[in-house]
Amino acid sequence: MHTLDDLKAGRLAGSTRLDLACGLEHFPEEIFSLADTLQVLNLSGNSLRSLPDDLGRLKHLRVLFCSYNPFTELPASLGQCPTLQVVGFRGCQIERVPASALAPRLRSLVLTDNRIETLPEQLGDCVELQKLMLSGNRLTALPDSLARCQQLELLRLAANRLSALPLWLLQMPNLAWLAFAGNPLPDGFQPPPEPDRATIDWQHLTLHHTLGEGASGVIHQAFRQPQQCEVAVKLYKGNITSDGLPHHEMSASLIAGKHPHLIGVQGRVSGHPQGLAGLVMDLIDPQLGNLAGPPSLESCTRDIYPERARFTPVAVRRLACAIASAAEHLHSLGINHGDLYAHNVLCTEQGQALLGDFGAAAFYPQAAGTMAQALQRIEVRAFGILLGELLERGDDSDPAMEALQQSCLLAQVMQRPSFAEIHRRLQPV
Repeated sequence: MHTLDDLKAGRLAGSTRLDLACGLEHFPEEIFSLADTLQVLNLSGNSLRSLPDDLGRLKHLRVLFCSYNPFTELPASLGQCPTLQVVGFRGCQIERVPASALAPRLRSLVLTDNRIETLPEQLGDCVELQKLMLSGNRLTALPDSLARCQQLELLRLAANRLSALPLWLLQMPNLAWLAFAGNPLPDGFQPPPEPDRATIDWQHLTLHHTLGEGASGVIHQAFRQPQQCEVAVKLYKGNITSDGLPHHEMSASLIAGKHPHLIGVQGRVSGHPQGLAGLVMDLIDPQLGNLAGPPSLESCTRDIYPERARFTPVAVRRLACAIASAAEHLHSLGINHGDLYAHNVLCTEQGQALLGDFGAAAFYPQAAGTMAQALQRIEVRAFGILLGELLERGDDSDPAMEALQQSCLLAQVMQRPSFAEIHRRLQPV
């Protein structure tokens, strides 16, 4: 984190990135002294309500984060930034998104947890848009023009006021990661009754060290009584995550039930002293590690693998088969995972794998015919991308696997195979 004093004293001259979180109420004019070099500007966690009208002077700015500031309108001056690609205004108080605020080269727009009721039709002019995060707003509809954003891959719509998913959305050729839980959609889109599984009282859990932390919560290793066993406990940070609502994640995790390639869930936490929501899960063998890391600013929607990551043909097929099996199981229950990514897969070098993280999961009616098939095949594209990443890092080529992978990426959504067919084709001969 940088300081305002260093900026004013010129000690940051030539910087390509600037991070300021010091209670700012006004945009420091000194930032313009970095106009020839600044590419990433992070002003999250201040008290800003506006940005200067001449923000376009930052002619090399590619990334702007202004989350957790009391903006009520997305600043129109964003649209004057010729190279701006990534914009994040999460957890503000934004009610209005003017068309003039849409930068011409926008690839990623994060407006999670605001008060937005409508979006401008001009959003469809952002033809390079790949990632659009809108969970936790007040949207009753999407602009039909969004159908023109043919490069869109990741869309978060959870916890809004949508009464239907538009037909064009289910035909988007590159859409792969979709979250839509927590909307007043028709019957069948709401969670069914959870299994008769007792909640787990906080007093029966003794937390130990932290195992990991993500945007939605912190996972601890813990000891559960009276079962006398070690478990993992995820405690959620707030009422909304970047993908949706914690109680939807917990419902999907519980209803998914037991499967050899899903992380096992034991129950919800009750009685936390601060009222935090929590989920008790099986403790995973430490030999299993994340298949990849989450996307970066540069990769936008693509996971980041270790440079030396390589997989044997056996490991590739075993990994792919495990993930397809888990996805087939979920869709047989009408559950769309919504975040089928390598960074949500725990695995060994030999290819044993577990799929986790139901933060973007949503239910859909299996009797919905074409809509149900389309939702599954949108997720099939996510699987196809993951399979392609594995094949790129495989030791040998496999024409059959490559053909399967290409079929998962077909632009015509309904021409893609189902997870049942994918799983069958991946079974050892």
